[in-house]
Amino acid sequence: MKSRLRAHLSAHRCAPRARTSVPAHAAARKRALAWFLAVALAALPAPGAAPRAQTNLPDISDESANLLTPQMERRIGLEYYRELRGSPDYLDDPEVTAYVQELGERLVAASPQPGLDVEFFLVKDDSINAFAMLGGFIGVNTGLLLAAQSESEAASVLGHELGHLIQKHVARGVSAGQKTSIASLVGTVLCMLAARSSSQGTQACAMVGMSLPISQQLAYSRDFEREADRIGFDILKKGGFDVTAMPLFFERLQTAGRVYDSNAPVYVRSHPLTTERIADVRNRAQAVPYRQHADALAFSLVRAKLRATMSASVDGKRDAVHFFSTQIAGKTYSNLNAARYGLAWALLQSREYDRAQAELAQIPKTTAHPMFDNLAATLLVERKEYVGAIAAYRAAAAKYPRARYLQLGLIDALQKAGRHDEALALLRDQAQIYRSDARVYEMQARSYGAVGKRMLQHQAQAESYAQMGRNQPAMSEFMVARCASDGDFYQQSIIDARMRALWDEMVEEKRDREGKSGDDKNPNARRLPPMNERPPEARC
Repeated sequence: MKSRLRAHLSAHRCAPRARTSVPAHAAARKRALAWFLAVALAALPAPGAAPRAQTNLPDISDESANLLTPQMERRIGLEYYRELRGSPDYLDDPEVTAYVQELGERLVAASPQPGLDVEFFLVKDDSINAFAMLGGFIGVNTGLLLAAQSESEAASVLGHELGHLIQKHVARGVSAGQKTSIASLVGTVLCMLAARSSSQGTQACAMVGMSLPISQQLAYSRDFEREADRIGFDILKKGGFDVTAMPLFFERLQTAGRVYDSNAPVYVRSHPLTTERIADVRNRAQAVPYRQHADALAFSLVRAKLRATMSASVDGKRDAVHFFSTQIAGKTYSNLNAARYGLAWALLQSREYDRAQAELAQIPKTTAHPMFDNLAATLLVERKEYVGAIAAYRAAAAKYPRARYLQLGLIDALQKAGRHDEALALLRDQAQIYRSDARVYEMQARSYGAVGKRMLQHQAQAESYAQMGRNQPAMSEFMVARCASDGDFYQQSIIDARMRALWDEMVEEKRDREGKSGDDKNPNARRLPPMNERPPEARC
């Protein structure tokens, strides 16, 4: 599903239509502000900042970080991440997400802040881009993984985004100007990003009634990019990656920008690539002894799976089968086992189960990886051979206990086999460990509904909505759960406490959006409907 805003701001994807009861125009405005703030860390400049020497990074221990406290950053970032999490553009693929998160954690461990809490997630977008958000979230477009010719190239972009987080570019950019409210911050980001990403900048700024010296602020954004480059380069070096991958990838993107002009990669438009920047990282790479980095097998498998599964059309599925078949026949693959894996996925998508099974069987048993086991079990599920699928998942999960997607696959197979009590036993453990995973609560709601536990079904559905930022539907589901006849006083008390916590969160969000944290008279704040201090009572 494409957002209606794409026609006006085509350089960036916007969150799709929100599934709430608010008016369509209000939902569209909220989605626009959410997405623009999400990519702000790459776009927001530092007005008034003096150019810095390339050998030193700025001191960020002063009051520049005080305007946006860590708690405020986290709250804002989490709100917008949840909105993206509930979007059809969010890639809800546990395998691909697990790989990107693992790669990101390796980079964080090699960064100046190894204890930094960062969550990486995927966006279904074929453009080459990645973006950092407030609160420790980094989004990665699927197009970036497909365009990267090595794991080190993908790591160079993620390292760059980590640099934006570590240097607190949002806080520095805002504090360099006048003190402002959260609502004003959103408006500032909207204007700046609109001016950088499309020709509709003036119209976008009019949405929040703001006018900014864009040209001056864009110049300072190059300083932020250079800072992020230097940190990202050091992360690559310390993490054992090939540092030459950074200038090579930047040069390829710059060339693409020149060739395609207005259709340049999104990363080039949101992260201005100058000759000076590329020369800087190239010089740094030349000063480091060459160190070859072998790509992880998961990197090749993830790219193969994305290429095989991203298109839902009949033609797209046929093209995927042709792509991998041609690679294998012509021996043009970089990794034969990954090519066979990709072809097996493409055949599965086309419901050619026998061919998919035959292709997967040609991968040597000595080439072990949990993604192979997951595909084998998925094939059995698609054939409705649930007993065999459950056994395959249990064996694979025992062999690879850290591969969480095997546990999720096992739960899904149990549910499809009608073995909901077994599924719920596993889901309780998942809910204890992964409290913010909307998927777990959605699966719980499915099984609770199947066994007739209505209170727990609606409670779990409410938690799923809440984790996706859909607070109004979440509150409605909590009310339905509160009135269910199969609950006891203890369960009702838990729901009451959760409703109060969710309501407090909604009130805090309203205050942030109206600028209560800084400027009560901010004319650019988007006014929300009045809210009582206490949540409404469930009327059973």
